[in-house]
Amino acid sequence: MSLRPLWLSLLLVCSFSSVAKLEEFYIELKDHIFVPERIELPANKKVKLIILNRDATAEEFDSFDLNREKVLFPNRKAVIFVGPLKPGEYEFFGEFNPDSARGFVVVKEPNDVH
Repeated sequence: MSLRPLWLSLLLVCSFSSVAKLEEFYIELKDHIFVPERIELPANKKVKLIILNRDATAEEFDSFDLNREKVLFPNRKAVIFVGPLKPGEYEFFGEFNPDSARGFVVVKEPNDVH
């Protein structure tokens, strides 16, 4: 009997369980404004950023600092994985409404996150 299928199954279970344990942080897009405008994340950890687009139009989440872009469909939820990141500020914006849809991810050491 080959152990290969067993190892692959174990690897998949471990992979899924590590994703499920990620901390989640929420941002809403409403009236082409990200709320909160500044969100604090823990340093040196991969996290799940969940963006709820409450607008009736699409937006594109863009961040050169985070190296991420994602279409935010109207009245839908989008998930973006970020990190691990070093302490600092990382800007993001809505490509379709860059003057109003702006924000910052503020990364702090875990004991400094509020």
